[in-house]
Amino acid sequence: MNEQLSPFAAAALSIVEEGGAIMKANHERPHTIRRKGRIDLVTETDFAIEAFLKERLAVLTPEAAFLAEESAESLDLPPTCWIIDPVDGTTNFAHGLPLTVVSVAYRKDGELVLGIVNAPLLGECYVAEKGKGAWRNGERINVSTVETCENALVATGFPYDVASRTDEILNRLRPVLATCQGVRRCGAAALDLAWTACGRFDAYYEDGLKPWDMAAGSLLVREAGGRVTGMDGSPLDLGEAVLASNGRLHEALGNLIR
Repeated sequence: MNEQLSPFAAAALSIVEEGGAIMKANHERPHTIRRKGRIDLVTETDFAIEAFLKERLAVLTPEAAFLAEESAESLDLPPTCWIIDPVDGTTNFAHGLPLTVVSVAYRKDGELVLGIVNAPLLGECYVAEKGKGAWRNGERINVSTVETCENALVATGFPYDVASRTDEILNRLRPVLATCQGVRRCGAAALDLAWTACGRFDAYYEDGLKPWDMAAGSLLVREAGGRVTGMDGSPLDLGEAVLASNGRLHEALGNLIR
């Protein structure tokens, strides 16, 4: 256990790690898959992990509300709440790809104070606590020191309505492909943010997201020394778009995608 975490954060981390064990146990089993949209999938594992997390976290913080992907009736953020994506990267999970995570953030009095991104199929668990830093498997992490887009490895993602927005998305992607060292698409926003926090990626951008996609990962990036804003450079409001980076190339990449 990371001794630098508060007892509250350590307790939450233990619960999220238990939730990850459900994902790991179900990974190679046949899945019951249904569609929420044309390419938006959900499995029985999404529901099982979400139910487990809500039950256990409610004991830890009886006063907190929940905004969880599979049960949310709106995107309204209560001032004090858990923000949960039980399986971020469900399409990957359904296809047997290990790039999938459990993402949990705690928001207290309107401010993110804890973020956990657990990738059990990769054997990695990331945690950040406001004002204390960010860690992977108990080791402190930091963003990269890359200073130019030409040397940057950038991550992105595509929204579920990509078919109706192909030109817009490609117009944004084209200058990034032409300028940066490389572009990657993992298919799990929280993992993209975690990998930006630990320096594997130098930056990440995407729109068409929900609060549970970016809440935990955004705190990871900030506590690892990076910068997170809206894709237009405005303060992040856990809305639909995010631009995260090591801070050094934030403006330059923002200019490219805008």
